[in-house]
Amino acid sequence: MNNEPVALIVIDMQRGMKEPDAEKRNNLDAERNIQSLLAAWRRAGWPVVSVRHISRAKDSPFWPGQPGAEFQPELAPLDTEHVVEKSVPDAFIQSGLERWLHVRGISSVVLVGVSTNNSVESTARTAGNLGFSTIVVSDATFTFAKTDYAGVWRSADEVHAMSLANIDREYASIMSTRDVLGLL
Repeated sequence: MNNEPVALIVIDMQRGMKEPDAEKRNNLDAERNIQSLLAAWRRAGWPVVSVRHISRAKDSPFWPGQPGAEFQPELAPLDTEHVVEKSVPDAFIQSGLERWLHVRGISSVVLVGVSTNNSVESTARTAGNLGFSTIVVSDATFTFAKTDYAGVWRSADEVHAMSLANIDREYASIMSTRDVLGLL
């Protein structure tokens, strides 16, 4: 990475993401990897953006005021760090994130968080389309198993791998935590 600050964008690492069955997700070390990246960004004094999903559905764990909508304590933003709230998967939609980055002269972003095939992929696509140099950290993101459109059950690893393949080299570069830390 060059001398220009790179924003670390931590997507939807909220308490409600701990509720789903851990057996149905991948990358069980993702939170630890995100913590490593957060520590490195904070040491460097680079910008950190925490994205919080606020649901429009009252029965969601992400409804405002619910415990699930709160950040996981070990990944919570510092008072000096920017927080973006969104009600759709894409962190750029109606959030002011693009403007916040441009005002600070930031043209490169690193994305981590959940879920790979939803909010991470959606945000990566928009970041790439808006011209940001974008990295998605493969082992600092995770997703959940699900049934595909043809009715075939896909493991979380399969869903994760396909999501990364969808954005690789077209919208973002895919890297590991170790490789990103090596660039610092």
